[in-house]
Amino acid sequence: MTGRRSFLAAAAALPLAPASAQARAQPAAPPATPATPAAAARLKLSCNLYSFNESLRSGALSLERAIETCAELGFDAVDPTGYYFAGYPSPPAAAYVNAVKHRAFRCGLAISGTGVRNDFTVPDAARRQADVEHVGRWLAVAARLGAPCLRVFDGPGETAGPTRAQMADWVAEALRSCARLGEAAGVVIVFQNHHELLKTAAEVLALRERVGSEWFALDVDVGSLRTGDPYEEIARLAPFASTWQVKQSVYRNGVEEKTDLRRLAGIVKAAGYRGYLPLETLGPGEPAAKLRRWLDEVRQAFA
Repeated sequence: MTGRRSFLAAAAALPLAPASAQARAQPAAPPATPATPAAAARLKLSCNLYSFNESLRSGALSLERAIETCAELGFDAVDPTGYYFAGYPSPPAAAYVNAVKHRAFRCGLAISGTGVRNDFTVPDAARRQADVEHVGRWLAVAARLGAPCLRVFDGPGETAGPTRAQMADWVAEALRSCARLGEAAGVVIVFQNHHELLKTAAEVLALRERVGSEWFALDVDVGSLRTGDPYEEIARLAPFASTWQVKQSVYRNGVEEKTDLRRLAGIVKAAGYRGYLPLETLGPGEPAAKLRRWLDEVRQAFA
């Protein structure tokens, strides 16, 4: 009994969860101000496997070997997009999903998320519904993988005829359906801004409000906010981020420049973010070498 009383006393003395975490769990009522920097104590680095895109797509590199490489580089987690699984867009066999999960576990890596491609901006309602169902199938894959979230997009919005407002309506409607499916699967739908139909922080935040589900969240892609000052745009989204895409370049009024990691680190910490920071490298060069340099730079900036 003495041990039990000691345990209960110790448990009672533990601090409550940070208010910022509670606020992020209620997307219908976003926090009025960013969380305190003290809350941003737990950041883990994940590798978005798009960094190995060419090798994975060509078959020169297996998904399993990419995971092993990320472990060798010192990442905490990996994010394998759905199209790196054989047979995509069809879901892979359960045995293969289990094997990938097992490989990550044996390498000491978590799976921070996965994702699919979709287009909710097409005028054909049947095609939009087909993509909702596609998301639903991959939510089951994410759940089997142990991935807490599934990345989705809006769509390019390039079809002549419908207005941007009409397409934004279709996107919101489809993502509400996806969020309901995500809730049933226990996997959060995260919207990755990708400089497609929705290009600005204001448009992304408006979408978040319209979907209005705690099973819908934001994946802040720092390289896809290309209007105005990218850091101002990132700072607007940061308090509502559930995950990130940390890329080597940002775009100021459409002009590419190297990401200022120290400035980005300040924004992330000021927002009280706690969770994974998936890194992504693009362009020519050997993927592992590029990732090693980028990982070192990110670690130094966020230290």
